[in-house]
Amino acid sequence: MAHYVIGDVQGCFNELEALISRFGFDPNKDKIIFAGDLVNRGENSLGVLDFCLKYKDSTHAVLGNHDFYLMHLIASNGDDEHLQEILNSPKLDRFYEWLKQLPLFKEIKINKTNEIFYISHAGLPFFWSFEDAQLYSDEISFYLKNHTTELLENIWGDIPAKWSDELSGYDRLRTAINYFTRMRFMDIDGALDLNHKDASSKKDLFKWFDLTHKNLNDNEYIIFGHWASIEGKTGLENIIGLDTGCVWGKKLTAIRLEDKKLFSVDRYESL
Repeated sequence: MAHYVIGDVQGCFNELEALISRFGFDPNKDKIIFAGDLVNRGENSLGVLDFCLKYKDSTHAVLGNHDFYLMHLIASNGDDEHLQEILNSPKLDRFYEWLKQLPLFKEIKINKTNEIFYISHAGLPFFWSFEDAQLYSDEISFYLKNHTTELLENIWGDIPAKWSDELSGYDRLRTAINYFTRMRFMDIDGALDLNHKDASSKKDLFKWFDLTHKNLNDNEYIIFGHWASIEGKTGLENIIGLDTGCVWGKKLTAIRLEDKKLFSVDRYESL
């Protein structure tokens, strides 16, 4: 049995098929975990969700910002040219129910190596423990399952920019979702800057992982996607980026957790 974590697919289904063929996925014994952003922008988001439902017993994911966007469109009867095939699909209700049960944080322990992998779409801020992250993910999941439409109407925006345990209501949920799914840069106090994607010239901003990695033990790893412009390069052994910009013409990447081997295919590569 092997665990494969795959970076941002964003609807690039042909490349997903090629990548799965590259590492030899066996749905009867292996597990795939998507690091968020399954859909949007690519040519076949419908194919990606069809794959997830077909292999739902061996496929899992954490939610990314584009996955939340799709759920928002479903809840509000919205339209988007990149997602219209899904929105018009007779399987839409099944897709919606599957997405709503996904978490924002997942922990996987590999017993053979005694290594622990923490997976979140954008990463984890330095001031959250892993127990905190699980708690906040569970909190969001409760609202996503039980107050779906209201949550999806109230999660958009950049404010508050900084987490506080004193936050409540949709300010609290929105801020937690932004850390889980949109985070790149922050200031030294942990306030998010959601306007920068590339290397910032502002001296008072830090890449989130340059602050968080100090919290990790030698056997602990954080896996994230979301940040295509760095192409997975963090410069840190225990912080593993998997968004290598497939939808932008670069690569789709996966990691096998048992030996941390990377697998990649080029954009427009297919079976």
